[in-house]
Amino acid sequence: MLRIDHLGIAVSDLGQARGFYELLGMEAGPEEIIEHEQVRTVMIPAGESRIELLEPTSPDSVIGRFIDRRGEGIHHVALHVDDIADVFAEMKCAGMRLVSDELKIGAGGHLYFFVHPSSTGGVLVEICQNADADVPA
Repeated sequence: MLRIDHLGIAVSDLGQARGFYELLGMEAGPEEIIEHEQVRTVMIPAGESRIELLEPTSPDSVIGRFIDRRGEGIHHVALHVDDIADVFAEMKCAGMRLVSDELKIGAGGHLYFFVHPSSTGGVLVEICQNADADVPA
């Protein structure tokens, strides 16, 4: 089932940013560091979707450069799919510009890949699937 999984928001200070959502009565999950993305992240449930706060662990990371160029704000929209390997193959066959040539493992063990804004009408789109889903090798 295709649905909005989360909105990724680039922030300079994860603690300060999560404080805003906690004031609204929302409960943030545990912080997690994704080493290969050089980011510290926390997921905040919001109904059937989530808000992902992303703080760079290096100024040279994707999120660090994003904040430097554009400031804090929405970085990406993530869509959940049931068969990420199939969607990945379809995107490649359709000539979509993908940010990487492979599926990656992100926060909570989710599988993901990004579709470049030039293929999506100007929005960075993450395609993701639950960590516990079976994915063919």
